[in-house]
Amino acid sequence: MGWFRHLTRAHLMLLLVVCMPYWPPQATQDVVETTPWGRDYFPNIRLLDQDGRPVRFFDDLIEGKVVAINFIFTGCTDSCPLETARLRQVQKLLGDRVGKDIFFYSISIDPYNDTPTTLKRYAEKFGIGPGWTLLTGEPDDIEVLRRSLGLFIEGLENGRSKDHNLSLIIGNQATGRWMKASPFESPYILADRLAKSLHNWKQADMPAVAQATDIRTPSSGEQIFRTRCSSCHSLGDAGPNGAGGIGPDLLGVTRQRDPRWLVRWLKEPDRMLAEKDPLALLLYTQYKSLAMPNLRLGDTEVTALLTFIEEQTRRLQTPATAKNGD
Repeated sequence: MGWFRHLTRAHLMLLLVVCMPYWPPQATQDVVETTPWGRDYFPNIRLLDQDGRPVRFFDDLIEGKVVAINFIFTGCTDSCPLETARLRQVQKLLGDRVGKDIFFYSISIDPYNDTPTTLKRYAEKFGIGPGWTLLTGEPDDIEVLRRSLGLFIEGLENGRSKDHNLSLIIGNQATGRWMKASPFESPYILADRLAKSLHNWKQADMPAVAQATDIRTPSSGEQIFRTRCSSCHSLGDAGPNGAGGIGPDLLGVTRQRDPRWLVRWLKEPDRMLAEKDPLALLLYTQYKSLAMPNLRLGDTEVTALLTFIEEQTRRLQTPATAKNGD
């Protein structure tokens, strides 16, 4: 080993470099390349957006992006308007991040009727902002896409029925993290998942989460309002969780409307519009021709909902009335 004493520093450095293991350049990309949710999994179907521009599902819409995807059709009179209104709340909470590092896609399951022009009118009615794209395409392609996303119900959907899976898919294609979510989930929770969880917790907490209502056990009426009504209506609340003009504020509605009219309106608004009920038509015209969806509420649910609205009205309006009477 006498030769070792004669090695210079340069010789030692060269020896270290030669002995270092070799790591191929692509090794740092192993996490991305080994995810099954890549180009080989998602059908790269051709779609048209609401402006008539052709796009590819994988290449243009989801590759390397955090996304929320749902399936709707503009002729829907119950669940689809509620889904759209709820996602509009989520979009407002996320602000200008939608279109930058988070993207929304609503894809029609009725491409025969939902042309780009029809989709554009639908987007304008709901006040959908940048970063949220409405899409249509070939029926067979859209079915393949829904199957790959796990949003096709075997045995229920046969091409004629418009009953469809109401879940939405949110995910980060770059990391391979995907999950189903309910479009009727709290907008704060959906916004937090899209803004934080799917970015591997590298983003700051959503400020809006701190504004959410304290966790408590809600009444059945409040639960109905929060899950089915609050997407379009506020209840004395014009803040981020309010409707922002899709439908009227419901504070005091139990005192402003005839009780029998109100009960029927909650149970069958579609029939009242078809019958050209004057007040129903007035509301329809006043709110951008957006029809009140039929929520399939029974008598017990209607009673619980109206009880909650009256309780909130009493809680928020009575102090002001008493103060004015002093």
